[in-house]
Amino acid sequence: MGTEAAAPARAMGPTKLAYFDDMWALSSTATVVSLLQEEGGRRAVLVDSTVFYPQGGGQPADTGVISAGGGARFIVDDVRMKDGVVVFHYGRFEDAGDGCNSGFSEGQSVSLEVDAERRNLNSRLHSAGHLIDICMSNIGLSHFDPGKGHHFPDGPFVEYKGVIPPDQLQDKKNELEKEANELITKGAKVLAYILPYEEAAQLCGGALPSYISKDSTPRIVKFGDYPGGPCGGTHVADISIINNIKVTNIRVKKGLTKVSYSVSL
Repeated sequence: MGTEAAAPARAMGPTKLAYFDDMWALSSTATVVSLLQEEGGRRAVLVDSTVFYPQGGGQPADTGVISAGGGARFIVDDVRMKDGVVVFHYGRFEDAGDGCNSGFSEGQSVSLEVDAERRNLNSRLHSAGHLIDICMSNIGLSHFDPGKGHHFPDGPFVEYKGVIPPDQLQDKKNELEKEANELITKGAKVLAYILPYEEAAQLCGGALPSYISKDSTPRIVKFGDYPGGPCGGTHVADISIINNIKVTNIRVKKGLTKVSYSVSL
């Protein structure tokens, strides 16, 4: 095994992101491309295609198992993307016992299985953050520009550039939660599209954020009939699956409004 992770990442072609095509897939097959052991002993498996979501965009990484014939099992406890193109699956090989293989070889076919409970919660939290974006507009705050989103189970929030006056904070908190749960009750399909720049812009209400290159083919996530937004994460298949949102706090500081929330477990 090599000791440097960056060099293989630069040399390899991009990892195919299977969850881009099917956000709700929890298993897939792939071919092992490389096996690494970084400084400090951390092991990584690189494959040509993955159903595992790598941490990023405010969403935690998937966990799960990569397995192969002969009994070899690699327990995935973290997933990261390097150089924007190659996905590293970090973890450890499970002791397979006597007579069983305890590792993989390059070129070997493997099966990937994502922890369904964790993926479901992460997708619900991420979708809840997007739904709050929609609801902010619906309650008269469409002029607030979305900023940072943190969709982890421990303290999820979305942040906006704009300030709610102190005497309106409680009313807006109540309005926001009520609007979100009304939309959840109605339900609507959540779909993802990979489109040429101009088509993507039209799906997002006519414009895309400046950080998206005009030469790119952005992935757009759309909730029902509302304008879409660029997003590389996983989401629920229908808004109703979010189940329930509680707006736990709205805090205003330094020109920013931070909306903290939770979803029912």
